[in-house]
Amino acid sequence: MKMSLTKKLSIGFLLTAFISIFIAGLVSNYMISKKFSNYLIAEHKTKVDKIATVIDGLYDEQTGISTTNKAEILRYSNAEELYIQVKNATGVIVFTSSSTNLQNKTMMSSMMNDFSSIKPGQYTEDSYPLIKNNKKLGTIVFGYYGTSFLNTGALTFKTTLNHSFFVSILIALIFGLIISIFLSKQISSPLTKITDTANKMRNGDLEARSQVVSKTKEIDDLTISMNYLAETLQNQELLRKRLTSDMAHELRTPLTNLKSHVEALLDKVWEPTEDMLTSFYEEIQRLIKLVEGLNDIAKLEQTSLNLNKSKFNLSLELEKVVTSFEPLYETSGSKINSNLIPNIEVLMDKDKLKQVMYNLLSNSLKYSKINGEVLLTLKSDKDGIIIEVKDNGIGISKKDLPFIFERFYRSDESRDKNTGGAGIGLTIVKAIVEAHTGTISVNSTLGKGSTFFITFPKPILNPDK
Repeated sequence: MKMSLTKKLSIGFLLTAFISIFIAGLVSNYMISKKFSNYLIAEHKTKVDKIATVIDGLYDEQTGISTTNKAEILRYSNAEELYIQVKNATGVIVFTSSSTNLQNKTMMSSMMNDFSSIKPGQYTEDSYPLIKNNKKLGTIVFGYYGTSFLNTGALTFKTTLNHSFFVSILIALIFGLIISIFLSKQISSPLTKITDTANKMRNGDLEARSQVVSKTKEIDDLTISMNYLAETLQNQELLRKRLTSDMAHELRTPLTNLKSHVEALLDKVWEPTEDMLTSFYEEIQRLIKLVEGLNDIAKLEQTSLNLNKSKFNLSLELEKVVTSFEPLYETSGSKINSNLIPNIEVLMDKDKLKQVMYNLLSNSLKYSKINGEVLLTLKSDKDGIIIEVKDNGIGISKKDLPFIFERFYRSDESRDKNTGGAGIGLTIVKAIVEAHTGTISVNSTLGKGSTFFITFPKPILNPDK
């Protein structure tokens, strides 16, 4: 049976608190009880030593112990619950606190009647020398049970101590339960809300967003990630719908033209001419180009496995690319310039690098203004090798920037064949760059131009160093 997070956390916190408090209470009670018992035993021994000293003072070598002194010793015996026996030097008993020998334990048992709740310990006798003026005159025997050091006050203290631990554990558990419920709700409540948002997304509501605000870093990160996922899925859904529409448009236009022309020929409305056949050929070429583009994208998903890397001079190759584009730019009334640092050696696929540059420079020319200018820059810094393609063309709007590397995406929704292809050029560029463990990004302002940045890490490009 599944258990809710709130219940599981509450039980976990409470169980942890109970075990911790129980162990702490058990250890503390044991240690305090042991120390207290040792203290009472030490106090008991001190009292016996003092009584022995008193008896030493009361004993007379000639007369022994007077009646008055015997009464005083008897009071000590009763007060401290001790059996006291005094023997002279010849071993004759001159005083005993009971008329019956304590070894039969009858007298001692009667002395313990007031402490019937205590189970008597082992009976013990300690002998002390009877000393007077530094001369041994006999022996003093003290008899007692192992628990005789426990008086009423000591018992009361230990009982109170045990009750205090019990009450402390009970109060701590109550507070632990309250705190555990509070903490578990602090954790589970935001997660429940985030789960509700995820369920809405699963049911197709991609506009759902988590509004959870938490001071817990992990929950706050989860909220941000969930909203980012929702945003990404929503954008992907929009791209999917647009892709379907664009593909239909790309295929419908040439097919419709072909169909209408062929129908006109079949109906003998038109006569087959060279111009008409050329138009057919161009439409078929557009379809072939579109299919080849789709095939290229499928292949680029495994680009990293198909790279034909070789070591070459990147500066020299980029210079050749610029030279090959100069006639096209001059014909269009634009200029292409370069600023390349010399002798940059790299290890990469030369043909695919050229494909990247051809795509970027062709786009820059295609979207340039009259008398436009394009600058190709190659530089190197601590982050790697950077290639920049900067133009002063029509630029890209903010709403289109996040999607320009998506398949079949074009900022001109009319998809005019005079201003662009099928919209897969930048997708191919991105795939090739990433296959070389590089990155590509773009900065653009509508009406002012765009700058594409390609960065390749040095460890990949210069493996021998």
